[in-house]
Amino acid sequence: MTPAIETAKKHKIDFEVHEYHHDAHCESYGLEAAQKLGLPAQQVFKTLVVSVDNHSLVVGIVPVSSMLSMKSIAKAAGAKKAHMADALAVERSSGYVLGGVSPLGQKKRLLTVIDASAQQYQRIYVSAGKRGVDISLNPMDLQRILNAKFADICAQS
Repeated sequence: MTPAIETAKKHKIDFEVHEYHHDAHCESYGLEAAQKLGLPAQQVFKTLVVSVDNHSLVVGIVPVSSMLSMKSIAKAAGAKKAHMADALAVERSSGYVLGGVSPLGQKKRLLTVIDASAQQYQRIYVSAGKRGVDISLNPMDLQRILNAKFADICAQS
């Protein structure tokens, strides 16, 4: 049981846990989850942590089929600039290893921004805090539990 699953249970939301065999050689954990769970990549979301204005950490949740826009997440966070956070800082702050960072059950509660595209789904899939384990839930429940905001934070291709 991961802290993410414990958090979902504690909040008494409707969720399901989905496990699959993780391939250690896979380069994209999110795309691997979508493929192995037989889901559209737009419905599986990855959890990314950025540093804004070179000090605060912010969580961005975007579809695995998309890239996070640094400019858009900085704006959503009320900052001028954003860049990917240092891996060690992410692991210390979240309590999770990279590739298994869940937006739920992080050690430190951070400002969280969910890409607005999540609102079109009844359920989205995010990491459950361990490689090879995802959790599906209603995006509004995720937003409520995390006190997150929705914004367009994907890079335009």
